[in-house]
Amino acid sequence: MTNKRLVLTTASSKEEARRLAKTLVERRLAACVNIVPNINSIYRWKEKVEESQEFLLLMKTTESAIPKLQDAIQELHSYEVPECIVLPIEDGSEAYLKWIDESVT
Repeated sequence: MTNKRLVLTTASSKEEARRLAKTLVERRLAACVNIVPNINSIYRWKEKVEESQEFLLLMKTTESAIPKLQDAIQELHSYEVPECIVLPIEDGSEAYLKWIDESVT
């Protein structure tokens, strides 16, 4: 296993997704953020089943950056409880993993 992480969150609009992605990369909390448009989310919120069109953000980062990344998501996000799921990256190309290290502080 590596010290690299893939972090997932969703956003309510393309504009919010782009703003989050750009800010996280500018702050060097993520090396790269992919935005997957038009996902359909069904979830329970305040005792009701809701359905929304959202944008999925896939953030590549390091384990040590996770606390600041989580704080930034909470600070910047429009949702009361934004998704923040952290997944370990088991392995990957050596050059790409090195690039993540060089891009995240």
